[in-house]
Amino acid sequence: MKAELPAAPSLPEVHGSVSTAKSTVLRRMLAFGGPAYLVSVGYMDPGNWATDLEGGARFGYQLLWVLVLSNAMAILLQTLSARLGIVAGRDLAQACRESYSRHVGRALWLLCEVAIAACDLAEVLGAAIALRLLFGIPLIAGVLVTAADTLLVLWLSRFGIRLIEAVILSLIAVVTGCFLAELFLAKPVVSEIVSGLVPRMNRESLYVAIGILGATVMPHNLYLHSALVQTRRLGRTVAERREACRYNLFDSILALNGALIVNAAILVVAAAVFFKQGIVVTQIEQAHLMLSPLLGSAIGSVLFAVALLASGQSSTLTGTFAGQIVMEGFLDLRMQPWLRRLVTRTLAIIPAVVTIYYLGDQGTFKLLILSQVILSMQLPFAVIPLIRFTDDRRRMGEFANRPWVRILAWSSAVVIVGLNLWLVVETIGQWMLETPWHAVVGGAPVLAILTLLARITLVPTAVPVRELRKSGAVVASGLPVPVYRKILVPLDHSFRDRAAIAHAAAMARLHGASLHLLHVEEGATSQLFGALSSTEEIREGEEYFQGIVQSLTDSGISAELTIEHGRSPRSVIVRKAREIQPDLIVMGAHGHRGLKDLIFGNTINAVRHHVAAPVLVVGDEPAAR
Repeated sequence: MKAELPAAPSLPEVHGSVSTAKSTVLRRMLAFGGPAYLVSVGYMDPGNWATDLEGGARFGYQLLWVLVLSNAMAILLQTLSARLGIVAGRDLAQACRESYSRHVGRALWLLCEVAIAACDLAEVLGAAIALRLLFGIPLIAGVLVTAADTLLVLWLSRFGIRLIEAVILSLIAVVTGCFLAELFLAKPVVSEIVSGLVPRMNRESLYVAIGILGATVMPHNLYLHSALVQTRRLGRTVAERREACRYNLFDSILALNGALIVNAAILVVAAAVFFKQGIVVTQIEQAHLMLSPLLGSAIGSVLFAVALLASGQSSTLTGTFAGQIVMEGFLDLRMQPWLRRLVTRTLAIIPAVVTIYYLGDQGTFKLLILSQVILSMQLPFAVIPLIRFTDDRRRMGEFANRPWVRILAWSSAVVIVGLNLWLVVETIGQWMLETPWHAVVGGAPVLAILTLLARITLVPTAVPVRELRKSGAVVASGLPVPVYRKILVPLDHSFRDRAAIAHAAAMARLHGASLHLLHVEEGATSQLFGALSSTEEIREGEEYFQGIVQSLTDSGISAELTIEHGRSPRSVIVRKAREIQPDLIVMGAHGHRGLKDLIFGNTINAVRHHVAAPVLVVGDEPAAR
């Protein structure tokens, strides 16, 4: 099997940034603690609120067992996700890219992006609703305001993963405290809560139950956890990795059971307050307004709104990381985090605004629940690869899943797939049977999804050669010897030309290469008259460059000069590079950055993304020898 080059680490800006070499057990526990809490906030987002409120208000305590079962599945799967990151040194997206064909990997990436957009949609709607409840901001305006949290994420990420974890923990504390207070005010009957742990399901509750499952397990959180555990500085020995797995298991149990308490509190409050009064909740705002009179305290509504805003913002932070991990892992494509966040948020804002405008508040609540059902539909495409990777002894060694873990994991996968298939049959099965074109329109995507599901479940996966992949030897062995015959040297008639020519001339002497000097006149006269331009400055420039050519020729280096007028330097350099096909391009550093890049342009970056030849950027003249 072909050895692969080492992949870039997950979340490179914070990878291995947290030391775990602590002296006491408590300090080590605190050092490893954090990743599961970032994951757990996804289980408390506004999408969870919608499904829990709907489940409690419509069915009382009947779906409480779905919450408990979903949480148990989440703990198991998140533990496997953390183990994959710790042992294999890969996040789930990277493992998929390495193990599946290009087409399968792209399909999995696309499905995961849909899930992230669906989750972000819930966060957008939840935050907008909370802003209206607290400050009276119109819903559409609130949705547009949520785009600003991109700046918050960008600002926080500068201070490291531990600060972000601290912010998340603070927001979790706010949400948990608010709902424990709500639970105290609701005064539910304990025996009725216990009765909700008895499994039962019917056609009416199926849709909400699957929404609860999707909102609780959350597919993109599996990708997220496998990357976040790598922010810790992990040891290399088996004992050190085993210890890391043990601490992360404790972290997952503690964090996810805390999320269960919040979700259960929402469902129990809805059942105790709304179901018993025969009130069907069709809007989150409706729940907010009714809490005060039904609980007998005005503070209940305020706590509800504050918790909703905190849950939306905390989920937003982790959603940013998930999007970055998925794109970099599946596509090996790195995008600026703020830009990635802005794209995801824009994709979420569009359906939110359209729904609010045309369907109003009730449509918003239905859209929240639909977003969680979409998450559930995507679950098998994250869960099954995760189980297969952690089952594989070639990848995981002695950390591969034990038989009882395999049974539990595959049982969870069967339940998830079975519930989703049931929903497909119930929801669109009858619609597809009505007319032939319904069958074509609905059957084609269903068939494609089922084919992909069979592919990732049954077809053997590739495993990169671990020894070569983890060793730098594969990078430095059997290296080709570059030979430079033609060197392109863009010049800008400044002090930086000397450094560029010095480096290019050294390469030319070493390889017997010819130099192709290039200059672009950008002045107003050149832009207006092109090659017909003739000013004193242009004539001085021509003499300057001819002097360079003559000096190089006298020293035995073949050199030719091209001068162009009135065009963008970057476009001219790219066109010239495609024309002469140089083996190397040598450019002087432009000497500005930040705001000056926006004003004067950034030629180097624009060039290097459009040429095939290597680009050598030089800043200073090399020291004489």
